[in-house]
Amino acid sequence: MPVFARRRFVLLTATIVGVLAGLHARPDATAQAAPPTANNAVRSGSLLSEALEGPMAGVDEIIFAVRAPGRDGHWYANFGYHSSNENQMQYGVDGGRLLRLNLRTGQLKTILDDPGGGVRDPHVHYDGEKVLFSYRRSGSRHYHLYEIAVDGSGLRQLTDGPWDDIEAIYLPDGEIMFCSSRCKRWVQCWHTHVAVRYRCDGDGRNIRIISSNVEQDNTPWMLPDGRVLYMRWEYVDRSRVRYHHLWTSYPDGTGEMVYYGNMHPGTVMLDAKPIPGTNKVVSIFSPGHGRREHAGKLTIVDQKAGPDDRSHARTVADGVEYRDPYAFSEDCFMSAEGSSLLLIDGQGRREVIFALEGDDGKTYWCHEPRPLRSRSRERVTPDRVKPAQQSGRLILADVNYGRNMKGVERGEIKKLLILETLPKPVNHSGTMEPTSLGGTFTLERILGTVPVESDGSAHVEVPPLRSLFFVALDENDLSVKRMQSFVNVMPGETTSCVGCHENRTDSARLIERQTLKALERPPSEIQPIAGVPEVIDFPHDVQPILDRHCVKCHGYAKREGGLGLAGDHGPIYSHSYTTLMITPGLISHGRDADGNISPRGIGSSASRLMQLLDGSHYEAKLSTPEIRLIRLWIDTGAVYAGTYAALGTGMMPRQNIDPNVYKARCVGCHKGNPPGRQELHFSLTHPERSLVLMAPLSKKAGGYGLCRTSFDKNAPPADVFRDTDDPDYRKMLASIAQFKDRHDQTKRFDMPGFKPSPHYVREMKRFGILAADFDLAEDPIDAYTVDREYWQSLWWEPPRH
Repeated sequence: MPVFARRRFVLLTATIVGVLAGLHARPDATAQAAPPTANNAVRSGSLLSEALEGPMAGVDEIIFAVRAPGRDGHWYANFGYHSSNENQMQYGVDGGRLLRLNLRTGQLKTILDDPGGGVRDPHVHYDGEKVLFSYRRSGSRHYHLYEIAVDGSGLRQLTDGPWDDIEAIYLPDGEIMFCSSRCKRWVQCWHTHVAVRYRCDGDGRNIRIISSNVEQDNTPWMLPDGRVLYMRWEYVDRSRVRYHHLWTSYPDGTGEMVYYGNMHPGTVMLDAKPIPGTNKVVSIFSPGHGRREHAGKLTIVDQKAGPDDRSHARTVADGVEYRDPYAFSEDCFMSAEGSSLLLIDGQGRREVIFALEGDDGKTYWCHEPRPLRSRSRERVTPDRVKPAQQSGRLILADVNYGRNMKGVERGEIKKLLILETLPKPVNHSGTMEPTSLGGTFTLERILGTVPVESDGSAHVEVPPLRSLFFVALDENDLSVKRMQSFVNVMPGETTSCVGCHENRTDSARLIERQTLKALERPPSEIQPIAGVPEVIDFPHDVQPILDRHCVKCHGYAKREGGLGLAGDHGPIYSHSYTTLMITPGLISHGRDADGNISPRGIGSSASRLMQLLDGSHYEAKLSTPEIRLIRLWIDTGAVYAGTYAALGTGMMPRQNIDPNVYKARCVGCHKGNPPGRQELHFSLTHPERSLVLMAPLSKKAGGYGLCRTSFDKNAPPADVFRDTDDPDYRKMLASIAQFKDRHDQTKRFDMPGFKPSPHYVREMKRFGILAADFDLAEDPIDAYTVDREYWQSLWWEPPRH
């Protein structure tokens, strides 16, 4: 029996429509009615009847999809599989239909019905005769692009492969744009695939990527002027959950520019589409980090005051979470809500025009209602990509010009450090453990530096289709200002910016000079930085410097100032890394902060550690290359692991000391667990050096003597553990030794014999980086090399003829 056999698809009768017409933004408004018949005439005076004679004139029919919502609560998690279980699919239960509904008669036709598959994202062709959509056939794991005639004939598949192709639209030049997981990357802070924008010919051939994003692109849609409007999610050294706003580019990927948002954190802006007869768009503003299947507030966005004016976003209907809006005018919108389709006016009044009901025990929602009619093509813009070229160019007019640049003197900025945020081949958590504690959520590659001219201008040649960002450096190569977004150029593209975090309503004409000094010469080539790895790894690159210059005073013997900089492993990080990251002021970073931080407020210039390396701090006299490496480690996000293979491996669950010992010897002073960060309590390298043992052990026995049996000032001092023969001390040491044994077996990324997780290997095989017959148990692997080969496999290569 088909999965929908027990479900009725109903157009509400005139009576129900009339009742619901008076409801104002009620999320619980529901209705039940008999199956539709040709006699279900639209009631005079209803919102629908008025719309059909007004802004919806000529729209007799609509198409829409029906499917189950995704299993995951995130807006983007409705395709692909879970990173830790390739058989755990993210989309909902099977069953999908593509339907055609006559709004005047109530007649419902099935264009496509697949009880074992899934249907999503229908988009009507300009001639109104065919539909482009994403379809997961019964028995298939992946969504691909298909076309079908509006009468249900002529189904043809356009794309294939072990990827998901979704959210496709027709382009005015006859090609197609869509989002796809064939970009081979995973969400940096979750268990799901990434999909970014692609283009292909109208028949699905000649597929090429047009986005470098390491996170999601979503819901592209054409604007009348020939640009594409879409949502871009990013978090370049800033909050991972607060920057997913509206951007535009030309259909070839050039001219990428923020449309609305990005300066102001919060809200996921999805499914934006132009409002006919205006320069405004309608969008779903999904609250916080976004809701399941793009649900949120129906919002009108007017960009006439620029992308940063929050007063120009107006909520149409508050208290209701709509999805998939379509605008006929500024006073007439069609949208989905749960299992219903609705019509909404500009004041938020709403009317249900279709609803599902059934008792099969499964939940299906209506999605993506679209008018079935012919329409004019948008402006066709010329293709500016030059595929044979291996670079693009960036022009900066004046690095001193922009918002929040107070205190930066002209000529103070000498260079731009060019960095690249790197995609992830797999991910296992909502954090960056163990890659970073407090620092960046991504790994960042150092490309090199380029000069800034005395007038503040720069002109640089950069690799295309790479997510690049910049750090403005002073004469000492310390950070002055940091870019917390990314820029991408297409092959052969030249693009520019006015200044550093400039207002998007400003232009270079505001800069009072005729020419830029940087344009008086060819573009600068990026100069690599000698002696520094492209991706810095704390244990391999930074810890040896600490061992040479710092551990003498800040090791386990002295531990001056209470700071331990030895490289012993804690449960997740090393003791030195944890100490540097949690000690106030030592390291400045932007993780989970908001953007456009004040000059010298982030990075090397704001990190007190750099002041301790200038030769004035006792006997710590580092060489110039050593100082440079630590500075660049800070300015690339202060990561712990320099490989994504570290994720999900070699980490011990955070441990607590023996509860019986704790109750007997510690609870008198420590009501909860021992104070401070638990990461420092245990040494999985040398258990006897664990702080949880050293603190209560007497100084005479080699401990720190920090814990006393009584805090009574009048009581004589007495150490908790007078010596290492104390039975409770031995119990604690034995338990930590067991942690060490397990740790030595599982191995961390910086230990000999380290092996990545099988999920990492699975994806590297899938991407063609590791051989299909690679055996994780038997074959050697250098994760750093595999990472590098993975990233390089994504680099742009001119087509070979």
